[in-house]
Amino acid sequence: MIKCHLSKILGEKKLKISDVSRNTGINRGTITRLYYETATRVDLEVIDALCSYLQISVGELLEQKID
Repeated sequence: MIKCHLSKILGEKKLKISDVSRNTGINRGTITRLYYETATRVDLEVIDALCSYLQISVGELLEQKID
């Protein structure tokens, strides 16, 4: 299972989903699905854009949870 830390990161940086969408050009629905961890697939371009915009690594955004 993949855990997405987008909600935590946006909270720490005091950013809103709408701000990230507007500034990155990523569809708001895509960001919302990542935020609430309901996304089933994500383009690598989206991950790259989010990491660049938030100035984080992929490992900080996504984590593999092993049960």
